[in-house]
Amino acid sequence: MNLTLIRKYPADDCVIGELFINNEFECYTLEDIERPVKIPKITAIPRGNYNVVITYSESFKRPLPLLLNVPNYSGVRIHPGNTSKDTDGYILPGKGREEKKVTQSQDAFAALFQKLDAASKVEKIFLEITG
Repeated sequence: MNLTLIRKYPADDCVIGELFINNEFECYTLEDIERPVKIPKITAIPRGNYNVVITYSESFKRPLPLLLNVPNYSGVRIHPGNTSKDTDGYILPGKGREEKKVTQSQDAFAALFQKLDAASKVEKIFLEITG
């Protein structure tokens, strides 16, 4: 499975993107903004290519998608949330977008997770982040 996240709508403290699964639009995303120097829990992960696996998150007490081999980061997840206060450097999905927020994140995450979880059982999942 190939995921593509295109960062498209930057604001002062976040960037909203569009997430595609195998070239089909899936949902919007919200992340912290990119910075030249990493600031823990405040900076978006670097653009690039990542493997994604489903593992149990102790922090969230549930299985979540985990991005592997992110430079200078560990434990980067995709999880529900609506604003930059919810990100901690992670990727938040949403069905809709407004200025500085995504909407219906729980619904968007549930639909995305169902697809990722099913795919993870039969194939590798790759995420390319561009902007």
